[in-house]
Amino acid sequence: MTSLSPLLVADLVGIAVFAASGAVAGVAKRLDLFGVVFVGFTAALGGGIMRDVFVNVQPNAFVDWRYSLVAVLTAAATFWLHPAVSRLRWTVLVLDAAGLGLFVVTGTLKALDAGLPPIGACIIGMITGIGGGLARDLLTGEIPSVLRREIYAVAGLLGCGSIVALDAVGVHRPAGIALAATLTFVLRMIAIRRNWSAPTPS
Repeated sequence: MTSLSPLLVADLVGIAVFAASGAVAGVAKRLDLFGVVFVGFTAALGGGIMRDVFVNVQPNAFVDWRYSLVAVLTAAATFWLHPAVSRLRWTVLVLDAAGLGLFVVTGTLKALDAGLPPIGACIIGMITGIGGGLARDLLTGEIPSVLRREIYAVAGLLGCGSIVALDAVGVHRPAGIALAATLTFVLRMIAIRRNWSAPTPS
């Protein structure tokens, strides 16, 4: 990749917010600089690596230096500039919701571009969105958000379906990416605010 296409820009922004999310989670667990950067790097690139493996292409994280550079620099900057500890949990949730929205959308579009049908592309998109957060939570000793009662994967799937529909009707990709990512973010934040949850065993 040599040009900044809308898909690449969205990917790099998603990497930055997930790297910040992972780094903040690492700071909250009192990890050292290496630990914070490692958690941020894994949170930022884990989902994308899984996506690229599934669509049988070389992972962008390994072939495009911009991906790793954005993840490392964002995580390191977050280590030095993190907010007060009392505000870390809410910051993680906001960043995670933003990263989820961007990653499910870019993951779905990349799967569509690779020739997958819409349903398969949505599954790949959801994996892209939840993979980084799953890795972050496991590394910091938390129950992964996607396995809790909270509306997480459902919000991601809504974003996947939205971008598939918008792309199918010919909406300009930058606008489609912004709309679908925002929809995912808003649903996720509303679910957090209102304590919406999926059914659990009685």
